[in-house]
Amino acid sequence: MSKKNRIRIYVDADLYTGGIVVCSEAQAHYLLNVMRLQTGNDVYVFNGRDGEFKSVIAQCGKKQCALRVETLFKTFENSPDVWLLFAPLKKDQTDFVIAKAVELGVSEIIPVITEYTSTTKMRTDRLHTLAIEAAEQSRRQDVPLLREAAELNKILNDWPAERTLFYLDESGNSGSAAEIMPQFSAPAALLVGPEGGFSEKELEFLKNLPYTYGISLGKRILRAETAVVAGLSCWQALCGDWRYK
Repeated sequence: MSKKNRIRIYVDADLYTGGIVVCSEAQAHYLLNVMRLQTGNDVYVFNGRDGEFKSVIAQCGKKQCALRVETLFKTFENSPDVWLLFAPLKKDQTDFVIAKAVELGVSEIIPVITEYTSTTKMRTDRLHTLAIEAAEQSRRQDVPLLREAAELNKILNDWPAERTLFYLDESGNSGSAAEIMPQFSAPAALLVGPEGGFSEKELEFLKNLPYTYGISLGKRILRAETAVVAGLSCWQALCGDWRYK
């Protein structure tokens, strides 16, 4: 199998040459029944701290699979120190946001409840599984921390002052992302409101915090999930690791 098309799975176990990793039942099903792998086939494993290792299937059964860790394939690399805060959307849109945020390299995801948030129902365990799948597919070596949803005011009252927070401002009173973002670097965060945007009260509150900066993504009104991708792409291109090979 080409390393370009390598099969990767995320594990909790410590990784080191000669170690044995026992796969979960779901991982065993994926490797043996979906990908049709057999004893001796390569599987690449990562755990968010030790790097990515080449391993081989050492044992397999009907619902069991054990991997023998062989060699370090890639040393651990931290993702950029940028967080995403977003107002939960409908199920499919929220799933999209989680997957794209992982692909775009965020280190932490925080669902926020705002005045116009349309739903507060989220299964964090299911979304964490989606985040793991997106990390496996996008070749990143870690999985972002996914927090429980909380009210915007509560999150900002406990905010670390050294972390710049960019919020998407649809009022037309903020400068463009291209003008404002390059003035800053990590640690940073992007806040995207719900489909109805932020209330006037929320915008006033955000504007008066010492660590926040409103940014505009242009004249067109974007769907919330589109705004997440656009805003994170701007940050990665202007301040993040898209500037490097």
